[in-house]
Amino acid sequence: EFKDVFLEFEDDFSVPVGSDGSPVYDGVTQTEIPRAPHTPRHAHPEGPGGPHTHSRAFPVLTFQFETVRRPFEISLWILLASLLKLGFHVIPHFSSVVPESCVLIVVGLLVGALIKLLGETLPVLDTQLFFLVLLPPIILDAGYFLPIRSFSENMGTILVFAVMGTVWNSFFMGVVLYGVCVVEGSELAGVGLLACLLFSSIASAVDPVAVLAVFEEIHIHELLHILVFGESLLNDAVTVVLYHLFEEFATLGEVTVIDVFLGVLCFFVVALGGILVGTVFGLLAAFTSRFTSHTRVIEPLFVFLYSYMAYLSAEVFHLSGIMALIACGVVMRPYVEANISHKSYTTIKYFLKMWSSVSETLIFIFLGASTVAGPHAWNWTFVIATIILCLVSRVFGVVGLTYILNKFRMVKITGKDQFILAYGGLRGAIAFSLAFLLSSKHFPMKNMFLTAIITVVFFTVFVQGMTIRPLVDLLAVKKKKQTKFTINEEIHTEFLQHVLGGIEAVCGHYGHHHWRDKLDRFNKDYLKRWLIAGARSQEPQLISFYNKLELQQALLSWPNCFCISTDLFTLNFSAASQKRSRTMTKISKEREEEIRKILRGNLQKTRQRLRSYSRHKLVLEGEEDSWTEAKLWRQKVEIGRRVSLRINISIEDYIPLLQITAQRY
Repeated sequence: EFKDVFLEFEDDFSVPVGSDGSPVYDGVTQTEIPRAPHTPRHAHPEGPGGPHTHSRAFPVLTFQFETVRRPFEISLWILLASLLKLGFHVIPHFSSVVPESCVLIVVGLLVGALIKLLGETLPVLDTQLFFLVLLPPIILDAGYFLPIRSFSENMGTILVFAVMGTVWNSFFMGVVLYGVCVVEGSELAGVGLLACLLFSSIASAVDPVAVLAVFEEIHIHELLHILVFGESLLNDAVTVVLYHLFEEFATLGEVTVIDVFLGVLCFFVVALGGILVGTVFGLLAAFTSRFTSHTRVIEPLFVFLYSYMAYLSAEVFHLSGIMALIACGVVMRPYVEANISHKSYTTIKYFLKMWSSVSETLIFIFLGASTVAGPHAWNWTFVIATIILCLVSRVFGVVGLTYILNKFRMVKITGKDQFILAYGGLRGAIAFSLAFLLSSKHFPMKNMFLTAIITVVFFTVFVQGMTIRPLVDLLAVKKKKQTKFTINEEIHTEFLQHVLGGIEAVCGHYGHHHWRDKLDRFNKDYLKRWLIAGARSQEPQLISFYNKLELQQALLSWPNCFCISTDLFTLNFSAASQKRSRTMTKISKEREEEIRKILRGNLQKTRQRLRSYSRHKLVLEGEEDSWTEAKLWRQKVEIGRRVSLRINISIEDYIPLLQITAQRY
């Protein structure tokens, strides 16, 4: 039986035989297969050192650059950017003559030329890299530390420059440039009206990265800085809408009235949608920071993640990611800073500054390297006409809009300020990235557009950026104050805001002070209770903080300062307290900044919800008297309650207050 089974198994797995009688495996005979020399199982191949040595030595040091090539290059670029920024500020008097952005572009040109000579692949400012990695930290830093008061007071002017100014520049520049192309003919004959409007929408937008890089070095006054910087931030929505609108029209080839209406509607959807997305994520970040008291280490992480998620979520639906980041930073900052620790606040502040500074440096270096990479299509007529039209349209737009705005502004925009506004409209990497996004199939003139955009960027950054500082000094434009406001100045500024709000309420005028007061009431009654943890959401934070501070100082100087006689309430000073030891404990700069923040956020709100005057609804004399008596009775009850609470306090609780009073007087 075993023999029969074995023969059956042999028949099933028989191997075909070739013509020479050797077995065939996968169509190849055994004689054709290369054979290794026969080596016994336990024998070792002989090497140069004898019969028991290995054929290959153990690798002590190996070189595997390709496995770490990408992170190594990224780290090298960041290191180069940091060293350049360090060297730029170390060289004396160099930063006062040449803007930092100009130096970085020149370095990018040199690095790109060197890489091209070596035959390596040139790094290009890729659109995905720019919009998803390099741009968000710069916008988040600008939005998180945005001066809210100056921005809100000039919101109308900023919106007019950002919306109306950008639309005017795009259409004026596009129509005139189309006329130049028609007159020139030959090479420019194939450039149509929609293509010119698309190009002008890219070239007319003021770039926030370039504006920040130049205007932070010249230190102009707050009004001028917030107008230029605010316009560069808010015109993103207009630029995105016009870009996609003209790109779609140029692809379709025809435009209807419905398309124009949908384009206008798209602007509001892009702008308001971006603000809504940023507000939602800002509130989520503030609400999450309520519960981080036990895990202080991850507090800064929530700020960065929620902000980046707001930007990405807006980009998913083709909304304005820049508007989303600004709204997220503005909404979450007051609540997050009330919840997180002071160390976390310092971490957020310096990490954002570092991140945005490195991103800005890399953008300008990559811009220079991308210029070397090409490809380029140079046309003298088109390039010169683009530069001239950028300047002319900017001047006409600023002068015309300012003439209208000054009729409604209390603080007028002077002629010098108008010149700096027109001269400071710098272009940057956003225009380059949008031009890089164009399809070569639908826009055969893409390389010419890209070359013209690079020329405009270089002209605005080098020529206008290098000459704006001497022009500011020559025109004697008002500079920004280098010193901070004192606490006294901040208190009086806040007091004047309340006075102006009261005057608006008396006059029945609903100005921005009125709406600011409404927003403060809504914030205090609802948002703070939900977004700020514990007792920090209540108004007496200022009082409790100073009680705590005075008690701490009193306990530190208790043994040497005084002794108290509880029977006679007499205060006998020791000899030490009559000398220099009477000075208060010094407060560090971080502690002083924290005190300033609490003072600004907890100033007493004096306005109350009273009856508004109306000659149709007059209060009777008896009702007015009864209402006044009821109010006085409530105040009397409240005062009595406070007095009864203070009577229960023992004499030991007054010792720190007496000690502080003795030290001060």
